Amino acid sequence: MAKIIGVRFQSRGNLFYCDAGDIPLQVGDQVVVDTNEGLDLAKVVISEAQVQASDLGKPLMTVMRRAGAEDLEKAKQKKEKKALVKCQEMVTELGLKMKPISAHYNLDCSHLTIFFSAQERVDFRNLVRKLSRILKTRVELRQLGPRDEAKLVGGIGKCGYPLCCQRWLTEFTSTSIRMAKQQDLALNPAKISGICGRLLCCLAYENKQYAAIREKMPKVNQEISTHFGKAKVVSVNPLKETVVVEIDKVIRELPLSQLSEKPGQV
Repeated sequence: MAKIIGVRFQSRGNLFYCDAGDIPLQVGDQVVVDTNEGLDLAKVVISEAQVQASDLGKPLMTVMRRAGAEDLEKAKQKKEKKALVKCQEMVTELGLKMKPISAHYNLDCSHLTIFFSAQERVDFRNLVRKLSRILKTRVELRQLGPRDEAKLVGGIGKCGYPLCCQRWLTEFTSTSIRMAKQQDLALNPAKISGICGRLLCCLAYENKQYAAIREKMPKVNQEISTHFGKAKVVSVNPLKETVVVEIDKVIRELPLSQLSEKPGQV
């Protein structure tokens, strides 16, 4: 049976599962992994994954060895910044409408991946040929979506803190306008969108809690019974778990516990 571990090739990158064979490893160890692009350096984040190889749906990558001093030294010497600068120069020279964002060499620099963003489809075949000839390595270009671009570039969010995807978020969760409505947020794209132009990832963080609280609360305009008599719901506050009601033309804010009838009942 394969000993499966989880690794990341970048600090905030996606999680990949590998077959570690009989190599003893702990979380935090650096390992050399055999990937489709050659050998590369990765960090162990799960020492013993509770998953079967047959459940993953694709072949496992193989851990070749624990990274040694020579491997770590090679990783330091990779000239990714120079490669990115050269790519930017060639993009300008060829007049391509694309923005190179980041570059990544594998461990022995036999494969270079350049990540870029573009508003429209770009024919970069000539760029790849020229870069491969100049840099003397195999070059692959990958287009990023707006969220992945923000993750690589970084920035400050509306909350005043560095972006979640830049600090700790490793995978993007699905968000929707319905989540914003659930949390009584203004449906203004400028207020509920991140610097990537997509809906804020944090809309999903507390959505389940809001949904659970909403189930306990009456609907706006619903008639309910209170200790003060019949009332009409004006608004609800899920965070405070209170309900604003109108009783004989008087507005009161009552805790949910003071409502004598459950939501949906009249």
